[in-house]
Amino acid sequence: MSALLFQKEGHVVTLTINRPESRNPLGEPGDGRLFADAIDRINQERDIRCAILTGAGSAFSAGGNLKAMREHSGAFAGGPARIREGYRDSIHRMVRALLSIEVPLIAAINGAAIGLGNDVACLADIRIAADTAVFGATFLKIGLVPGDGGAWILPRVIGQSRAAELLFTADTIDAQTALRWGLVSKLVSSEKLMDEVRALAARICRQPPDVLRMTKKLMREAQSASFETIMEMSGAMQALAHTTADHREALDAFFEKRPPQFKGE
Repeated sequence: MSALLFQKEGHVVTLTINRPESRNPLGEPGDGRLFADAIDRINQERDIRCAILTGAGSAFSAGGNLKAMREHSGAFAGGPARIREGYRDSIHRMVRALLSIEVPLIAAINGAAIGLGNDVACLADIRIAADTAVFGATFLKIGLVPGDGGAWILPRVIGQSRAAELLFTADTIDAQTALRWGLVSKLVSSEKLMDEVRALAARICRQPPDVLRMTKKLMREAQSASFETIMEMSGAMQALAHTTADHREALDAFFEKRPPQFKGE
């Protein structure tokens, strides 16, 4: 069975990290390809409007494979040059794929999200967590730097000071602290997590799909582009949006006092 399950229901795709027996480690050889193929499929299938990322079993992802690190096997085999290429082909390719997803991505954090698992969760646009979840950027605890891009990812989610505290202490935090810090936007019981996330995905899917993707693009670009660049992009995308059939349908539905029916046209 695949280490990344792909389940499509209507306009929503659920991606499930599927190594529950070892708490869903990531960064194994082939993981880059698995995620890249899944994200490419999502981007290509225009009827997909939202994606969910979660973990099988009791953890979201406990991070990298410590056993493989200790044994210098898998992605961690060989000398520095080979290990670097292993990161590029597995972990970095996975992270880049998640950053490139064109539809809104919700992380349903069902358990521990540690190290690489925490940073992968942070790549989602929205994070909803079980109230029993645990989070940490514990790279220093095992004598490593955040080799997955976490030094760029984490401060953009919780700010420089909080990110520095997590990284420099290698502490873990509980779900309530994660909520206060803005690492997640909502906590629910484990039993209700997927129902809550699917309901949120359904609300997102009610929006016109093409401008939904454009809005996601603008939000991603705004993390690093200048204000003037975003203003130019916003104007260009808005001009396109004004010419869509979905825009006309939205206006007609508003004045006719009925729910709109968007087709991505």
